[in-house]
Amino acid sequence: MDRLTEIASHAREAANVLQTLTTTQKSAFLNAIHAKLASAKSQILASNKKDKDLALPQVEAGKLSASLYKRLDLEGPGKFDTMLQGIKDIEQLEDPVGKVLLANKLDNGLELYRVSCPVGVLLVIFEARPEVVANIAALALKSGNAAILKGGKESFHTCEAVSNAIREAMEEISKTLEDQTGGDKGAMKNLAHAIQVVESREDIDGLLKQDKYIDLVIPRGSNALVKYIQWNTRIPVLGHADGLCSTFVAESAKLDLAKKVIVDAKTSYPAACNSTETLLVHASHLNTDFFQQLAQTLVDHGITLKCDHKSLASLQKSSNNHADKVQASNDEDYDTEFLDLTLAVKTVDSVEEAIQHINEHGSKHTDAILTEDEAEAKRFMAGVDAAGVYWNASTRFADGFRYGFGAEVGVSTNKTHARGPVGLEGLVIYKYQLHGNGHATADYGTGEGKRPYLHERIDLQDKDTLSELAQKRPRLN
Repeated sequence: MDRLTEIASHAREAANVLQTLTTTQKSAFLNAIHAKLASAKSQILASNKKDKDLALPQVEAGKLSASLYKRLDLEGPGKFDTMLQGIKDIEQLEDPVGKVLLANKLDNGLELYRVSCPVGVLLVIFEARPEVVANIAALALKSGNAAILKGGKESFHTCEAVSNAIREAMEEISKTLEDQTGGDKGAMKNLAHAIQVVESREDIDGLLKQDKYIDLVIPRGSNALVKYIQWNTRIPVLGHADGLCSTFVAESAKLDLAKKVIVDAKTSYPAACNSTETLLVHASHLNTDFFQQLAQTLVDHGITLKCDHKSLASLQKSSNNHADKVQASNDEDYDTEFLDLTLAVKTVDSVEEAIQHINEHGSKHTDAILTEDEAEAKRFMAGVDAAGVYWNASTRFADGFRYGFGAEVGVSTNKTHARGPVGLEGLVIYKYQLHGNGHATADYGTGEGKRPYLHERIDLQDKDTLSELAQKRPRLN
């Protein structure tokens, strides 16, 4: 067995054990990881500084983008503490495994249940952002999945330090569970491989062929990375290639609201995939000082505006000094994820035109409308084909932590089982469990001695589990 097959098969063995763990056992792992990372903070940040020191000359030489460098930083205000809090938040979330999603009574004593279960083995590939190692590890363990992680080479030392702390925590708790349960020590030993980190691009090429063991690939990074993954594997891929988010300022939008929302959507983290990249402005605002005031606020916050002919002409009439921050746009600007303080501006005459533009040029990530007209907002949210559609709110809210998911494994623009910020619920699927008592299909049908199926829906209460349902009714009645 070659090295990559061994990595994938070990992950499968770990996943087979993880799917049987109780909520309490999974919490023990998560709390241990939180404690271990907290105690290793100085070593992890020292490794992060080493990565940044090595990356900075690459940025200065134009070989590494400034946006990627920003994502590498784990020393920034609150970033390490946010990573730790994400683990605690995930630990405190409801266990997504073992939930009864549907229950049908096929016959007396013959009941069918659709029950949530882990996906299995995840392959998560990301660029920079070393905190992803901790986030994904926590989400995977809480949802009963094993994970193989590959970070960018620019974050190697940080990822290594974080993964070493996680592995130490996993080994310690696995040993504790062995001693407490007296169970299969070989099975518990497999949990040491529940979270694995690989280093090279060549490793990824090999792992993308491991469809026997790996169930889902989640790429987080550039358009080029995601496209490469999608084109080079038979394993299902969950993710998004671009974050081309738009905000539409409708005719009835309030100026102060527009200023606040758009400044946040563009400047709070320009390198994020949920940052607004295109500003659509209703043509009526060009006939008043609304757009001039809005534009002034944006350039005052350091934003460069790439304007279409109409919006550019409107600003050129203004006495405000926009010369260094206002430029003419080209067609490519409306298909560009700038990941910087640059905003493409386009004039539209209606909500329908805004919807058409977004559906043609957007990436199905997150788009927003600013309007006081509820009917118009509903038309926009129904018509825009995106994982997130917002009314009078910043596109930057498209985030698993802000949604209350604890953290996210990524953002999906797919139209599969998970869409938008993917938290715990996106990492579980379901299986059908049939509970009988010697039932056989030959007993059912038409004719002498046959009986029909009942096919009665069993009423479910919120958060019902199989054990709770069993307590509510006898298996045979």
